Amino acid sequence: MKRVLIVKVTSLGDIVEALPVVADVQRAFPGVKVDWASDEAFADIVRWNAGVDRVFCAPLRRFKKSRRWSDLKAIWESIAELRAERYDAIIDIHGVYKSAIISFIARGRRRFGYLAQDLGERGAAFAYNGRFGPRPKCDAWLGMRISTGEALGYKIDTPPDFQMRIPRDGTALPAPDAPTALIFHATSKEEKKWPVEHWGELCRALIARGLRIELPWGSDAEHATAREIAALVPGATVLPRLTVSQVAQRIEDCSLVVGTDTGFVHLGHALLKPTVMIFVATDAEHLGVRAPNRSISVGDGHHVPPVAVALDAVDRVYPARNGGDASKGPLATAA
Repeated sequence: MKRVLIVKVTSLGDIVEALPVVADVQRAFPGVKVDWASDEAFADIVRWNAGVDRVFCAPLRRFKKSRRWSDLKAIWESIAELRAERYDAIIDIHGVYKSAIISFIARGRRRFGYLAQDLGERGAAFAYNGRFGPRPKCDAWLGMRISTGEALGYKIDTPPDFQMRIPRDGTALPAPDAPTALIFHATSKEEKKWPVEHWGELCRALIARGLRIELPWGSDAEHATAREIAALVPGATVLPRLTVSQVAQRIEDCSLVVGTDTGFVHLGHALLKPTVMIFVATDAEHLGVRAPNRSISVGDGHHVPPVAVALDAVDRVYPARNGGDASKGPLATAA
């Protein structure tokens, strides 16, 4: 096995959680080169993985919205670069039309994908001449690792290794001079949001535990919500608008990450930060983060988790300055 292509196109959190596949493959086949195909919007996330050799990216999302000639040209150029390589195995752990097309276009002896019933879009089945087994009965992130191992003939017997290396390019904000909690209140869907009043109560409790509060945002609506939360939390800071790289740098500099089911909270987990992920309308068992005494997901996906449950999770992952008791053991989910 000399070269493998991983196809996982979007989104931020999914790509972050898929990155341990790289270390798994390289552990099984020392010396193998691992390339990755993704949307241009998330290519930097993949580049931060020290084990990835080449990243093939194209502005697929942007072209879908704008239909600009320059984006179409960039897509064709990316296809030409991709087809210049030849792979021993192509692993599509996305399972939709766009990932299937990339897998089909790439040159390789074996193209592996999910069984038809496990695909995100059943029509994607045309692209594969090899199949994973039935989706494992575990969380989505371990499932991707197991499926890749099934395709390439190895077992998963180690914790996930994200191999993340965030570049420091001079654009980072000054490092905080006190323990800081980053609060990722924003999420892609309205039903996944936690109430502003809950955020206010949680943040005041975190301040009482000796933490400063910083509120990132990425759109005008998110900025308005951040200001609403800050109005309830004396001393909270609404950060300026940051790039993805700057947010990653800020996560590296913080002491605690708390947020909803959103990509940057997955990044906090991957960067080994104490992390609490709050689930309101999605499945924490399937999509959450977990690591003993470090990362906890709360919520059952059907009810709004109370503030007390989130604070209990904080005390489990961040006990050093707040009197919390890590000996309680990891809390995977809580209603």
